[in-house]
Amino acid sequence: MAASGRTTGPEVIWARPERAGRGPRPAHTRAEIAAAAVRIADAEGIDAVSMRRVAAEIGCGTMSLYNYVPRKEDLYELMVDAAAAEYELPARPSGDWRADLLGLARQSRAMMHRHPWMPGLMSPVYGFSPNALRYFEYVLWALEGLDVEDGAKMELLAMMTAVVTSFVASELTAAERHRASPHPPEQERAARSAYLARELASGRYPRMARTFESASGPADQDVLFERAMRRIFAGFAAESAGGGEGAS
Repeated sequence: MAASGRTTGPEVIWARPERAGRGPRPAHTRAEIAAAAVRIADAEGIDAVSMRRVAAEIGCGTMSLYNYVPRKEDLYELMVDAAAAEYELPARPSGDWRADLLGLARQSRAMMHRHPWMPGLMSPVYGFSPNALRYFEYVLWALEGLDVEDGAKMELLAMMTAVVTSFVASELTAAERHRASPHPPEQERAARSAYLARELASGRYPRMARTFESASGPADQDVLFERAMRRIFAGFAAESAGGGEGAS
């Protein structure tokens, strides 16, 4: 191991003992460090998170922090795991895998809104932390009665996570744009709607005009989210059934 707690080769933070078997009890815990980093990111964004800033938040020297967290990437992994601890997993699945996964998707969306930095850190690299493993185990339990290969179940989970992450990222971007605009959102929407109406009335976009004419207006984001999730699950079930496998 190199100086300041850094290793000479790749190391998974979770494989590194938080406390050595001997010696004094560490002054800080991973949970404390993760909580400090999450507070900073929630308040100021992920760019505000640095080893120096987190060290100051918990009251230790920057070099001392490296004894607990060798790399900034490890700090990010601690943060993602801390957020994943917020999942409220039932004692057991309901028996309806669609309902169970929809409940988890709702929780994921709410969590990413509480922690707007999360969509930017969602990565398979951070996918196997303790709380992530707890989550994955529950998902596979909920899908246990679904007669498809285990690899397909993981594909379904990956697809659900990708759609939730993309959906929330779009919501957050729109919200940030509204905050940065000098005009109220209603005025922005009215101006853009008037422009679009003029363009569609030109006759150059007949399919777009027909589509927008039949539309009932801006869709509620909650409704869109629920519909997207249900369509993913329905499509997965239909494809599985079409392949000769049950998808109850």
